[in-house]
Amino acid sequence: MIALLIAGSIGLSVSLVSSRYLIQWLKAHRVGQPIREEGPRGHHTKAGTPTMGGIAVVIGGVAGYAVAHIRSRVVFTRSGIFVLLLVVGAGLVGFADDWIKVKRERNLGLSKRMKILGLLIVAIGFGTATVKYTGVHTELSFTRYSSFSGSQLLHINFGKIGWVIWCVVLILASTNGVNLTDGLDGLAAGSSLFAFIAFTVIGFWAFRNPCIYGVPHALDLAVVSAAMLGACCGFLWWNAPPARIFMGDTGSLAIGAALAGLALTLSTALLLPVVGALFVVETVSVVLQVSSFRLFGRRIFRMAPIHHHYELRGWPETTVIVRFWIIAGLATALALGMFYADFTRLPVPPLSCGR
Repeated sequence: MIALLIAGSIGLSVSLVSSRYLIQWLKAHRVGQPIREEGPRGHHTKAGTPTMGGIAVVIGGVAGYAVAHIRSRVVFTRSGIFVLLLVVGAGLVGFADDWIKVKRERNLGLSKRMKILGLLIVAIGFGTATVKYTGVHTELSFTRYSSFSGSQLLHINFGKIGWVIWCVVLILASTNGVNLTDGLDGLAAGSSLFAFIAFTVIGFWAFRNPCIYGVPHALDLAVVSAAMLGACCGFLWWNAPPARIFMGDTGSLAIGAALAGLALTLSTALLLPVVGALFVVETVSVVLQVSSFRLFGRRIFRMAPIHHHYELRGWPETTVIVRFWIIAGLATALALGMFYADFTRLPVPPLSCGR
């Protein structure tokens, strides 16, 4: 528990301080966010706000994870390191996208193909390394790797190659979901806090019940999640409305990758859509909007993602943000409730398995 507190507090402190100095440096070098012309009119006043604040989130997460290992009981594990490398890799792809936007002074960074290619390389590298060098389970999982062991229909073992493919799908979906949610001040950062709380609890619970969950590196993964939780919290201090800095794709892709990596290594892949229900809603709203317009020539929402729809309906930005935070919090509570409910239905493990 002390390691989790250290990871969270260091992640928060480093992100909080580095965000402040990052704002100063970006302003001095006139590195600001271009605003797309077709966006809500109220957003045009945000043009020029420093961006790429996700750098502070990544730095805070890495620092929190590293310092937490001063505790003798906490050791560096391959699973934890691979998830952190996934975060850094996705953050670098996002940084490239942000940098091109800033240099061109337009809200157009990497092409979709180049961004997907970059994320594919990072995701395949993570999946291959994880399945080869760690004890990750390759079964389709919900609350644990053996969630569907009693079902012939749902008990699926992907195998190593299949699991890597599954890994890529989940990482692409998660990064895209967080990226789409990052459209209002503090919306993505605040919502991510709840998701990382969930994975911190799940990781620690799996560590305390090793015979049930079979996650050999659960504590280290909980430390990763706690470090990212603290980093997002520290960044939110400066990103809360009115934002003094945006996280950009550097932050949104890193956060999305972290959530997917934690879900995969903690064998809770199918629980991820519940934990990140808000990100799912945002993504689905875009899919529905695009599909409806292409098929019927009509729009379902005034603007997608859905948070812009409510802005155009007259909701103040802070109202949209806080209400969406509430949805994210409720989703986290539901996910943890489902996780614990499954635990209560399990047989009591042998005393030798306890800690």
